[in-house]
Amino acid sequence: MKKADLLKNTVEHIDIRSFDSTPIINAMRNMSFTSRNTANAADILMKMIREKKCTNILTLAGSTSAGGCMQVYVEMVRNKMVDVVVATGASIIDMDFFEALGFKHYIGRTDIPDTQLRKLLIDRIYDTFIDEEQLQACDMTIKKVADSIEPRPYSSREFINELGKYLIKNSVKKDSLIQVAYESGVPIFCPAFSDSSAGFGLVKHQWENPVKHVSIDSVKDFLELTKIKMEAPISGLFMIGGGVPKNFAQDTVVCAEILGKEVPMHKYAVQITVADVRDGACSSSTLKEASSWGKVDVTDEQMVYAEATAVLPLIVSYTYHSMEWKNRNFKRWNDYLNN
Repeated sequence: MKKADLLKNTVEHIDIRSFDSTPIINAMRNMSFTSRNTANAADILMKMIREKKCTNILTLAGSTSAGGCMQVYVEMVRNKMVDVVVATGASIIDMDFFEALGFKHYIGRTDIPDTQLRKLLIDRIYDTFIDEEQLQACDMTIKKVADSIEPRPYSSREFINELGKYLIKNSVKKDSLIQVAYESGVPIFCPAFSDSSAGFGLVKHQWENPVKHVSIDSVKDFLELTKIKMEAPISGLFMIGGGVPKNFAQDTVVCAEILGKEVPMHKYAVQITVADVRDGACSSSTLKEASSWGKVDVTDEQMVYAEATAVLPLIVSYTYHSMEWKNRNFKRWNDYLNN
């Protein structure tokens, strides 16, 4: 098969505005197992949205953005459901920034030999394909942005702001998460930023500029996010997957205590994950376990053991069609951190 044969059907991102899942969520509330947990998660997110003083933090890990949920996150930001984003570098750069440049993710197959895909320069995420040559173009765009700004240490949030500025003038897709978040004053943190296409571009930038160059200060990331927690003691977490973003956001409570300021645990928490708990993992513990560390209150918390692309659109469509988000204001934490 030729490359063009495999890269012809694009992944279409689901539009949660186009359908109202309210009857489904209401029905699930009287069911059992994952259905009831999904409905409870929707109810908790609704509480987070209704509590106007609550700062809502969305954390992203895994490949749901490539798998068709990218616009779900855009709508959450655009419609004031979340005030801060903490994500893997791949979610923000390889998936969102990548598509903002005009590139696509493609509907793939699992039966094509990966050795053949490598020869064709096609990267695979389970049943999704990416053109490696386009991904390298994304890498070089990161380098281009780094080459154009003052050579100094940046938090990932600061550098992603620079990407937002770049996209305003140069994006092909105008409603990327980076651009919408930048325009809405919503900070995006990637605490492991170099573990993505951003890393390749920044490495090449530093290779060619060994004395004066852009670098990413992950400690500054931690401090900035902790500052937000200290200024917004009421907070909620809506977590897709786990990993570094989940733990990073939860740890702000402990970090604030280390800095001498007592802050409440995150009042609300939802995690959608397929991770297991029997080996002590579950992407850095269940939410009840997180309470033992002083991170998450257990009054309004819900673990949903499901593959996120199946339940996330239902939850967010439910909250979108409630129109409760219209009563919220953008908190614009980016402006606070920039001052």
